[in-house]
Amino acid sequence: MASSAKKRAVGLGENPQESDDSSDESPGEEDDSSGEDSETSVEEIYEEVTVDFEAHAVSHNDFNGIKKLLQQLFLKAHVNTSEMTDIIIQQNHVGSVIKQAEVPEDSDDDDPDEVFGFITMLNLTEQKGVQCVEQVKELILDQCEKSMGRGAAEQLEQILDDTAKPVGLLLSERFVNVPPQIALPLHKQLQKEISEAERTNKPIGKYHYCLMISKTCKSVATEGPAPKDEYMFINAEEEFFYEHAVSEFHFSIQDEADTCLSGRWSFDDVPMKPFRTVMVIPVERIPTIMDKLKEYLTV
Repeated sequence: MASSAKKRAVGLGENPQESDDSSDESPGEEDDSSGEDSETSVEEIYEEVTVDFEAHAVSHNDFNGIKKLLQQLFLKAHVNTSEMTDIIIQQNHVGSVIKQAEVPEDSDDDDPDEVFGFITMLNLTEQKGVQCVEQVKELILDQCEKSMGRGAAEQLEQILDDTAKPVGLLLSERFVNVPPQIALPLHKQLQKEISEAERTNKPIGKYHYCLMISKTCKSVATEGPAPKDEYMFINAEEEFFYEHAVSEFHFSIQDEADTCLSGRWSFDDVPMKPFRTVMVIPVERIPTIMDKLKEYLTV
């Protein structure tokens, strides 16, 4: 998988503290070369770099990378990301991690096996009672009640508790500067692996619903509930899943993240408020969604 990525002057994901802001100089310490340095910085920021990515089976060596990406999703929410990472690794017959295909010898990258993204599916129904799974359920039910009211939360709870119609948690996380085109082969491979696991009776089970928790944001200028089309998906392809959801709601994470990166590259971007969008999609609609992904993401 070959993709084109661009360098950014800000951190990855929604954790601004990870950005490389090493300027400690006060205004009085600037000299005449500041303008020239600024121009040089802009040129470096917009330098285009071609990066080849490869999908690999999940392994124990990927623990730290997967956990970091889960923390990017859940931020300060009370979810045991270490336990969830262990489960993802244990069921490595389903799911993939994204890594750089070939790291040049003169690269500044200290970790040639760095995980740039991953995709997997967790069977919430099979994993009932597991701490991290129950924490995810508690999180979304609590936020659903706050956002939509008790009635909507009870309906969602019925879906999650119906053992006759299992729910799978679809996790697809990557660094913000990894382009969306990489999502198509990852989703296609995941669907193949799920089908193969069902055919060979490997631990994964069948699903009736697919649950997703997506990183989204909306303009700071938009007050109150926003129309559907005003929420921007950080992982652009997830909007196609949203269009086929039978249940969805949004909740703000403004107090957990100071900023929201929408994947744009301009310095005059409109300020955005970060959200999480929870959606429930019937598995029978996944083939239609895959067709949409193929139509819009094929390079």
